[in-house]
Amino acid sequence: MVQQQAKAAAFRVLHSGKEILLLPNAWDVSSARIIEESGFNAVATSSAGIAFSLGYPDGQIIPRDEMLAAIARIARAVRVPVTADVESGYGKTPEGVSRTTRAALDAGAVGMNLEDATGDTNAALVDLPLQLEKIRAVREMASRLRIPVVLNARTDVYLLEIGDPTRRYDETVRRLTAFRDAGADCVFAPGVRDAPTIGRLVNDLKCPVNILAGAGSPSVPELSKLGVARVSLGSATMRATLGHLRRIAEELETTGTYSKLEDAPSHAEVNRMMERNQR
Repeated sequence: MVQQQAKAAAFRVLHSGKEILLLPNAWDVSSARIIEESGFNAVATSSAGIAFSLGYPDGQIIPRDEMLAAIARIARAVRVPVTADVESGYGKTPEGVSRTTRAALDAGAVGMNLEDATGDTNAALVDLPLQLEKIRAVREMASRLRIPVVLNARTDVYLLEIGDPTRRYDETVRRLTAFRDAGADCVFAPGVRDAPTIGRLVNDLKCPVNILAGAGSPSVPELSKLGVARVSLGSATMRATLGHLRRIAEELETTGTYSKLEDAPSHAEVNRMMERNQR
């Protein structure tokens, strides 16, 4: 408990430091250990990355227990704080989200992503009052367990291209402001990529903002100048690894050569990383 409380406090501080918090997302123990050994101060899980690695599509299809088991393995394997992507909380009610919060904290996480997507094309986002109840349920459970979890509350207005494009910004700000006021420590609007919009969000929300970065996004120095507190890569890290595997397979099939294997860590290096987990 004391160690987890200290990790939660340390993770909270990373959202308000001089340096932008960078989170290349992990999907299993080996990816988490690579991220930690590369010098990052925290590890964020990717719900899509974990789901893909276990044979499920994204979108809260994976059973909650399987997602939480993967998060627990990652949290046990690294010394740095772990923040868990729990999609929409694996529950349609505040009570369900509360149970997921307890399970995530029991798994060793000290941060959580909570999104407002429903997976229903007829009603793509959770009604705002209900989403605020879910956020309060996270806070209440974290307080009960005495772990100051860092809650990153996400809206998918831009990611799912909901509504009139001219009104998406105002709806995003409306929802994220409400999330902040309900107890979110950081807010997240995946799908926002252009610098002017990102800058407006930071100025209007006046709280830590998480940006999902990828090809075409402003660079980290640019995002830092805009005042962004946190940058994550989502499932792109896992998918990029799959892309590299595809290139290895194509080279083997077409030319019978192995040059794409040159960047692989040695067997001894990976074995050493895994041996630490057995101590």
